[in-house]
Amino acid sequence: MLRRAAKLAFEKAITAANPASAVHTQLVFSDNILSINYHNNSKSIQKRTADWKNVYVVSFGKAAVEMALAAVEIIPSDLLAGKPTVITNYENSRVQPSLDIYTSSHPIPDECGVFASNIVAKKIKSAKRGDLVLVLVSGGASALLPFPAEGLSLNDKIATTELLLASGANINEINTVRKHLSRLKGGQIASLASPADLHGMILSDVIGDDLSAVASGPTVPDPTTFRDAWNILCQRNILTKVPKPIVCHLEKGINFAIPDTPKSSDSIFNTVTNSLVGSNAISLSAVQNNLLDNGFTVHVIDSALVGEARAAAEKFPISQRSHSAPGRYAYIAGGETTVTLNGSGKGGRNQELALALACYMEHENVTYDWVFLSGGTDGIDGPTDAAGGCVDSGTLDRIRGAELNPHDLLNNNDAYHALQAAGDLIKIGATGTNVADIQIFLVQKKST
Repeated sequence: MLRRAAKLAFEKAITAANPASAVHTQLVFSDNILSINYHNNSKSIQKRTADWKNVYVVSFGKAAVEMALAAVEIIPSDLLAGKPTVITNYENSRVQPSLDIYTSSHPIPDECGVFASNIVAKKIKSAKRGDLVLVLVSGGASALLPFPAEGLSLNDKIATTELLLASGANINEINTVRKHLSRLKGGQIASLASPADLHGMILSDVIGDDLSAVASGPTVPDPTTFRDAWNILCQRNILTKVPKPIVCHLEKGINFAIPDTPKSSDSIFNTVTNSLVGSNAISLSAVQNNLLDNGFTVHVIDSALVGEARAAAEKFPISQRSHSAPGRYAYIAGGETTVTLNGSGKGGRNQELALALACYMEHENVTYDWVFLSGGTDGIDGPTDAAGGCVDSGTLDRIRGAELNPHDLLNNNDAYHALQAAGDLIKIGATGTNVADIQIFLVQKKST
């Protein structure tokens, strides 16, 4: 069964991004010494340790709870400066006596996030020289950690984020803008922690693993500027639509009336290190290995699949002539596409990608069996309860059987109701991790 094979491979992708395991691989307490063992840019192992007086643990993102629990298992209670402070989305929250957990909204921030962000900021600022601030970062934290810059309201930021999302802006563009509207993003948590030591453990949901982009890079130097943020709003044709306080704030930054986010030359980074503990590339490799073990010939179509979801669907080899030889083939990709909203429907980028591919396949009249899965590793695709979609040659017939037109639904950005009618939504619940999206296209050429 191709559908079962696709879903099992997707499960392997999620397992490979297990946040607790990721922390355990780098954080070690042995012989009464706490150390952090991590790979640097040259891939050699680095070991960071010191006689830290106190360890302040803050964790934010969709994997925040699991990462913080792992840290508590490793760090002795007498070394912890109170319970770890955790901010996560509502779907991934649960009661844990050893953690102080706060919930916030994703992808649109809310006042609960502002309240929790203020608590995080105060905790980090209380660290002194000789202490360690351990920051556990995972995807989704940009929205979950909203602390508007002075003069801005949360509603200003929400309106700007909504405009960016609707314009089709990619995650890097969105984060560039958000860094310059925030008190914590773009290396500003590192500023708050100074002169204490700081180490960031980062579970990346950003393709290419640019640590300055994951969760808007709160612990790393920010290479972007106020001018970059301004240009993005211009390029996406939304500068005249964002709230006036946003425009005024960015103008102040461009004119050097307020400081830009900290850069790599800033001395605060002398006591800061960061490490990658999980990524989309690692999960994609797990998918590849699983499919190879199950007899598929595997091709990686794109390890950085971005752009419009519908256009991304055309990158997969859907034509009849692409599969002339008998056998089982897998074409896989990892990334994070975008959707420019032109309709009023419900869905997410993975659902739209799956429905778009099913529509393309209808015109090919192929004789081979096929299944296509596109899913978010966090278990949540856009503002829906689905992780994505898993479609096959019968998907469009099932949609039409429910007296719906799949092409009309696609054009209305209503992939959710189309796939719901077909029984092709992937619903696995919040996974507690997030390393962006995985696409799996399986083909089985029938023997003649």
